[in-house]
Amino acid sequence: MRLCFLLCLMVPLSHRQMQGLPGARGETGLPGQPGAPGPSGPIGLRGVTGPPGFPGQRGEPGPVTMCGQDLFGSVGQDVERLMKISAKIDVAISFDFVRKVDQKYFVSNKERGSFLKAVEFCSQQGLELALSQTEEENRMLIQLLGEADKIAWININSRKAEGNFQSDMKSQPLTFTKWGEKQPDQTIQDTGCSMVTENGSWRVTQDCSLNAYIICQL
Repeated sequence: MRLCFLLCLMVPLSHRQMQGLPGARGETGLPGQPGAPGPSGPIGLRGVTGPPGFPGQRGEPGPVTMCGQDLFGSVGQDVERLMKISAKIDVAISFDFVRKVDQKYFVSNKERGSFLKAVEFCSQQGLELALSQTEEENRMLIQLLGEADKIAWININSRKAEGNFQSDMKSQPLTFTKWGEKQPDQTIQDTGCSMVTENGSWRVTQDCSLNAYIICQL
């Protein structure tokens, strides 16, 4: 009986002795190299559009351009200038004799009359009595005389007190003169009428009723 008990105690002990102790944990190995990337997957469905964002700040105003206005303004000015030139030509060709210098026309029908008649005639045509403002204009003006010992009235103030014969009929100072010797005549005290002679020189006469050529300008 005692022997059996001892054997029973020995069997479990022997079984426990047969189990070994846990082994030491091995060292962890280094991680391997990353593999090559795999192929791209299919494109997913488009997501739902989000709500609009808040408005941004207002930008600075851009530069102002006047190209359009300049273009139309320039065209308008050209048209207006051409219309004026055309109107001048229409008036000029209505006269028997015409001389042109730059943008000025001297016109005449070779009519004659007093200084007052000359001023009134030109005014009725919407023109002015002729007056040279350059040497070239003066040469063109006397070409309308065409004959020796001829004279034409010119647009100079007839009152000495209003400018000593050195201003036009609008009392504007003369910018060009071609006075002959001892002209304007200093002996004329008040009224005197100016004329251009066939040699291009100017002179003043007290006799404003002389029968001189009437030449207008436009």
